[in-house]
Amino acid sequence: MPMRVPMRTPAANPLDLRRPRDKPESPHPQDTRDPFFDNAKFLLIVLVALGHSWEQIVKGTHVLQAVHTLVYAFHMPVFILLCGYFSQRFTGRPDQVRRLIEGVLIPYLLFEAAYSATNSVVRGEPYAFTPTEPTYLCWFLIALFLWRLSTPVWRAIRWPVPIAVLLSLAAGLTTMGYDLALPRVLMFLPWFVLGLRLRPEHFAVLRTRTARRCGVAALICAGVAAYVLIPAPDEHWLSMDADYTVLDVSWPRYLAVRIGLFALSAVLVAAFFACVPRRRTVFTALGAATMYPYLLHGLLIRAGEAAGLYPLLKNLGATGQLLLTLGVITTVYLLSTPPVRKLFRPLVEPRLPRMAVPEGERSR
Repeated sequence: MPMRVPMRTPAANPLDLRRPRDKPESPHPQDTRDPFFDNAKFLLIVLVALGHSWEQIVKGTHVLQAVHTLVYAFHMPVFILLCGYFSQRFTGRPDQVRRLIEGVLIPYLLFEAAYSATNSVVRGEPYAFTPTEPTYLCWFLIALFLWRLSTPVWRAIRWPVPIAVLLSLAAGLTTMGYDLALPRVLMFLPWFVLGLRLRPEHFAVLRTRTARRCGVAALICAGVAAYVLIPAPDEHWLSMDADYTVLDVSWPRYLAVRIGLFALSAVLVAAFFACVPRRRTVFTALGAATMYPYLLHGLLIRAGEAAGLYPLLKNLGATGQLLLTLGVITTVYLLSTPPVRKLFRPLVEPRLPRMAVPEGERSR
């Protein structure tokens, strides 16, 4: 039977705006949980953790590097698209903003401090708490905070997706620092805005047997292409954290490649959704707790780095790659389970002090 995970609230999940005590403002497909989306979220967090872990041993490994490139071509666009899809009910009400602060901003500050300290211990870097310059995987939280706050803006304008695409392309033609992860915030923006515009019928097209067959074929073809293209492309093209000057290309070539990557990622995003199980699985319930493995797995990666684990695994070749992959999948599963969630809930799902909430809002 599928594993049931008791939850205090799913509000801290960066992919989910739903909350049991919310009263629906209008009939909406997201008022009840769909195993399809929870399956997608769990598979995505596994891919995120695998990508970060493979980075430790990927250099010089042709097959693994191809798989790593394939994953990076679509996993963050899918992740961000779902964030947009589950932000459709965000209107900027005070209670929604408070939940955003509790579920995203406060965990960001706590884990920004934790990752800065971990880098100091493991890598000997001087400790510096700089919340305006996200450390490691914390960039996604501050990006989500900004994206979700911008939701009413995209709802208020015409042609939001094309405008977001233009902003994304323009961001790569400017030279900006990494404050608040702005390069990634702007370059990944179209996927969030696209998620805001999608409806259940769009996903229904991908939940067919024909779509699944096409999706599998598309992923296989993309994997073969990635294998042939290794060692290209530069990883910064997919991580969306560099402008055209850093990538050392002309601006026309930059725009052409970025547009091509949008098209390729769109195909792979659709292919991923087509391959996601539609029914409940042994990991469906864990899809409601993706914030825990997301925030915690990086600390374990740094622990493995401190223990000298990755050179040992790399020396084992394909066996080491397989062991690392299986270990990461198991770890993500365990980090999503009730005991771990209970232990780390004060950090991952903190509450604003009662005194910080206006008196008239405390009973909500």
